[in-house]
Amino acid sequence: MRTASLGAALGLASVAVLTSLVPAGTTYAAETTAGRAHCPRLSSSLAWYGDNRERLQRVIDEHGTCGNPHMSHGKRPVAAFDWDNTVTKNDITDLAIAWALKHDKILRPARWSDTSPWLTEEADRTLTKACGTDVPVGAPLPTSTNTACTDEIFSVRSEATLMNGHKAFAGEWNSRRTLPQYAWVPQLFAGHTEAEVTSYARKSRAEALAAPVGATQRVGSHTLHAYARYNPQIKDLIRVLKKAGFEVWVDSAGSTPVTNAWAGGVGVDRQHTLAIRNLLDRRGRITYTQEGCGGEPDSKGTVMPYIEGKRCWLNEKVFGVTGPAAWKQQPPEKRLVIGAGDADTDVTMVGDATGASLVLNRNKNEIMCRAYDNADGTWLINPMFIEPLPRKEAAYPCSTTGYTNPDGTPGPVRRQDGSVIPDKEDAVHGGR
Repeated sequence: MRTASLGAALGLASVAVLTSLVPAGTTYAAETTAGRAHCPRLSSSLAWYGDNRERLQRVIDEHGTCGNPHMSHGKRPVAAFDWDNTVTKNDITDLAIAWALKHDKILRPARWSDTSPWLTEEADRTLTKACGTDVPVGAPLPTSTNTACTDEIFSVRSEATLMNGHKAFAGEWNSRRTLPQYAWVPQLFAGHTEAEVTSYARKSRAEALAAPVGATQRVGSHTLHAYARYNPQIKDLIRVLKKAGFEVWVDSAGSTPVTNAWAGGVGVDRQHTLAIRNLLDRRGRITYTQEGCGGEPDSKGTVMPYIEGKRCWLNEKVFGVTGPAAWKQQPPEKRLVIGAGDADTDVTMVGDATGASLVLNRNKNEIMCRAYDNADGTWLINPMFIEPLPRKEAAYPCSTTGYTNPDGTPGPVRRQDGSVIPDKEDAVHGGR
C-alpha cells in the first residue's frame, strides 16, 4: 500500500500546511483526547495527512456519544459520504456499465431518444446505426461482440460525445442540479429489475476487488480502470462514526441499485443510501423516469443528487425539509456534522457540514478552491489514499472559472458574503 509511506513522505511539511487551514485561535487540547480514551477511536495504524485524524476525532468526540451520552435517536448527528473516489477508489458505476456491456445486459430501447430528453438527433441516429435493429425492442444488445455499439454507448457515458467528437446532448438544463450523461447511466438499465442491476454490480465488484491496483480493461476500444478498493481510512471512519452514534448516509450521483451493491461493504444499508432512483413500472422494471426532489416533479433527469441536488436529497430524506426549501442551506441543527467528497459534484453537500468538511484531492476546481479558502474553518484536505495525484502545477482558477453556473458557463468561486476567492496553489497532494 502506498498510503503507509505517504504520511512519512509528507513529513513535517504537512503539519505546516494544515496549520494554515485552521482559523487563528483554534486549539486541540491534548487533555481532551486523553480524557476520552474510552471513546470510539480512529485507527492509529492507518495513515492520514497531517493532523486530519486528530481533527476528525475531535469532531466525533464532541458530537457523538462521548460528548452527548444521552442523545436520542431523533437527534443523532449526521455524516454523509459521496461514494466514487471517496469511499472507494475508482468509479463503481463505470465498472458496472463495463461489466454489463461485456455480458450483453443492455436492452434495446424502442428509440434511443426515449432514454434522455437531451440526446441529440445525431446521437439517436448514431446509436441506432451502431447498435442495430436486428434484436427486438427490450432484448439484449450484443455489445460483447458489437464494438461499434459499445464504443458509442461508453463514449456518451464518459465524455458526453459521440465517437466522432460531436456532442451527444443539447438543450437546457440546470448544471448545478443535473448532468445528462450522469442521468443517462441508470436509464441504460431500463427494462431490468433493481435486483438484476444490483446482481450485475456485485459481479463487477467481485472482479474489481480481485484485480490488482492499477489494472485496466478494454471496453470496446476504450481503456478503463479494472480495479476498485474500499479506502481503508474511510471504512474505518464510517465504523467509528456508527459506533459513536452517528447516522451515516451515502449521498451519490450514481445509480441506486449499483450503489446498493457496494454500500454494505462499509456497513451502510439501503435505507441510508441516496442515489439516482428510477421509478419502476407495474412489473417492477426500471423506467426512464427518475425521482424528483425539492418540489421538482419526477422527470427523465432534470434533478438528481448532483451538486445542489445532494443537499436537496439530504434535506428531504434525512432532515425532513421538503419543497423548494430543500434546495437551501438549513440552520446548523438541520445539517450534517461531517461530510466527505472528492469532486465538484460534492461541494455543496460537503460544504454544509458544520464540524468537518473532508475532501480527497482529485484536483477539482470548485471544491478545492473552497477547501483551500477554508472560510468557516471546517475544511480538511487529504490526498487520495490510493494512488494519490501529484501536485497540480497551475493554480486553481478560483477567481475566474472555478465555478459552474446553472447555465453551464464558468465563473468565479464566491464566498457566502459574495467576495471572490483568489486563485489557490495546490499544497496538499501525493508528492511530485
